[in-house]
Amino acid sequence: MPEATEHLAADTEGYARAGQLLREGGLVAFPTETVYGLGGDARNDMAVAGIFEAKGRPRFNPLIVHVDSPETARRYVEWPDTADRLASAFWPGPLTLVLPLRPDAGLSPLVTADLPTLAIRVPAHPVARALLRAFGGPLAGPSANPSGRISPTTAAHVAAGLDGRIAAILDGGACEVGVESTILGLADGPALLRPGGLPVEAIEAALGGPVARRGANDPLTAPGQMTSHYAPGARVRLEASEAREGEVLLGFGAVECDLNLSPAGDLREAAANLFHHLHALDATGAKGIAVSPIPQTGLGLAINDRLRRAAAPRD
Repeated sequence: MPEATEHLAADTEGYARAGQLLREGGLVAFPTETVYGLGGDARNDMAVAGIFEAKGRPRFNPLIVHVDSPETARRYVEWPDTADRLASAFWPGPLTLVLPLRPDAGLSPLVTADLPTLAIRVPAHPVARALLRAFGGPLAGPSANPSGRISPTTAAHVAAGLDGRIAAILDGGACEVGVESTILGLADGPALLRPGGLPVEAIEAALGGPVARRGANDPLTAPGQMTSHYAPGARVRLEASEAREGEVLLGFGAVECDLNLSPAGDLREAAANLFHHLHALDATGAKGIAVSPIPQTGLGLAINDRLRRAAAPRD
């Protein structure tokens, strides 16, 4: 466990230092277009074990691996034509593909939680891409927060949860998308395993057909599927028209509230604000956070997914 967490700027010196720490087996938080990830060398058992330890993450919950290109991804997973179509359309970007793991991948088995598949993506954020170049290898990178808590969209959010537990935080400003990547399984035909920053409608348009949905009782096959997840300290109540005693109201659209995800009812703006606003309302010390109804279309699927998990009974 590091004695102090270094805070690095997104510049030549910062990238070089972050790459060095990663090669030494250290953990570095870094921005992606979705949320901040907690990066560790995906080939290094001790580094990957350190991710689980720093986050307090259950070992049965697999991790996403970040790489610099589709060509690099092919080294680690079997690569069907469908993956080619999706990578051409959406990489780099907020899409994670779950594909059969190559037997010669050389990754730590902790990354996949001993599953025969790997969750992999190519991030679009320029800081993430510069870090991948500086490191020169695959980065296991779950969200950089204590397990089950609100995901971080700024370096300050990371520091609040993990300062003193990881080697460094690479500060790249606020994340643009604001919710985690969409996870699509391809091992047995296209299946939505977790809604996220890429609307499923865009994936279906690219594939020319519908994508199967994961059942509520299906086993864990990808990150972000645990029932209770993304949770603030305060209790969360959904589909609320007003705040009750002891609550603050997280609004959407033209409503009176304490903070508004998007006064104009823009789902893209709401997704970008979701975790930031949950952090801010949780910091007020309120006993509960009531949330206005959010449409179940486009990015609303990801927003509602995160909110349902935040509102679920705590383990």
